[in-house]
Amino acid sequence: MKTLFALIITMALLVIPSTVMAQELMIYPAEGQSQEQMERDKFECYSWAKSQSGFDPVNPPQAAAPTPPPAQPKSSSGPVKGAIKGGVAGTVVGAATGGSQKDMRRSARIGMGAGAVAGTVRKGSQASAQRKQAEQAAQTPQEVPGRDAYNRANAACLEAKGYTVK
Repeated sequence: MKTLFALIITMALLVIPSTVMAQELMIYPAEGQSQEQMERDKFECYSWAKSQSGFDPVNPPQAAAPTPPPAQPKSSSGPVKGAIKGGVAGTVVGAATGGSQKDMRRSARIGMGAGAVAGTVRKGSQASAQRKQAEQAAQTPQEVPGRDAYNRANAACLEAKGYTVK
């Protein structure tokens, strides 16, 4: 019973690292090593690379969650605010040109329309910039610290034992 348990534990230790490494490295027994020898060598190299790098691919540290983009201040422009500003500007322009009250109202309406359009365009540009920033933050790969050092150490060990590693 003890022998069976020891065999199961040994197999588990050999299989776990090889399945993790299989995702990362391609290993070829260049000197005709048997499958059993290759599994032993992989486990030895796994243990050595883990001790050298401080990284364990079986229990990797969790990558930091992507940080959300910084909160943008509330837009001080938009169609409503643009219309108000444009209306005031139109009224001022109408009054400054010495027009009648009818001309001032007409200038205010034109200003309101132009201000609403400008506010809408500005708000859309800000929203587009915020979306682009969020997309870039989401696309940034999250590095797992130590994985690269582990892979280099593991490959060096396997190559020293006569394997071709890619």
